[in-house]
Amino acid sequence: MADTQATKPRPKSGWLNILVDYGPLLVFLGVYKFYQPPADSTFGEIAAVIYGTIAFMIAAVFALVFSKLKFGHISPMLLLSTALIVGFGGLTIWLQDERFIQIKPTAIYLLFGVLLVGGWLRGKALLQVLLEAAFEGVDHEGWLKLSRNWGFFFFVLAGLNEVLRLQLSFESWLWAKLWVFMPLSFLFTFTQIPMLLKHGLALEDEAEVMTDEPPTA
Repeated sequence: MADTQATKPRPKSGWLNILVDYGPLLVFLGVYKFYQPPADSTFGEIAAVIYGTIAFMIAAVFALVFSKLKFGHISPMLLLSTALIVGFGGLTIWLQDERFIQIKPTAIYLLFGVLLVGGWLRGKALLQVLLEAAFEGVDHEGWLKLSRNWGFFFFVLAGLNEVLRLQLSFESWLWAKLWVFMPLSFLFTFTQIPMLLKHGLALEDEAEVMTDEPPTA
C-alpha cells in the first residue's frame, strides 16, 4: 500500500493554474468590452469600467474558492492578489475612477517583488513554498535564484505597468495586460529552465514549469 502511494503520480494542473490566475482578467475584459450600459445608468460614462470591476472582483473570489476546492489549498500569492483586487476594485467603484484598477497590478508586482527579493537576501526561497510540487528536485540554491529572479522581474513588470498606464488609453492598457504581460511572463519562465535544470529539475517536470508560475494578472 505504501509503495503504491509513493509511486502515485501527482496531478497535472498547470493549465488550471493559468485559468485561476488569468480567468478573472478575461472576465473583466469581456464585461468591459461588451457591456452596453443603459442611458440612465447610475455610473454614467464609467459604467463599463464599474461593471467590469464588479465582475472582476466576483471572478477573483470564485477563482480563490475554486483553487481551494480543486487543489486543496490557496497559495499566499493568490490570496494577496485577490485581496488587492477586491480592495482596489472597491475604491474604483466607490470613487468611480478607473486609475485604481490600473494601479492594482503595480501594487501586486511591487509587493511580490519585495517579498521575494527580501526573502532571497535573508537566505529564504519563498517561491519554494508555492511551487515545490511543480519544480521537483530543485535544490535550495536553485530555489534561491528562482525567487531572486522572479522578484526582480516583478519590479520590471511594476515599472512597465506604470509606463503603459500613463501612456495608453484605458482599453489599450487592458489589452496590454493580455498581450504584453502574459507573453512576457511565459517568456521569462522559459528563460529560467536552463538554470533550474542545473539545480536538479527533473526533465519530466520541464513542461509543467511553463504552466506553474507566480500569478501576474
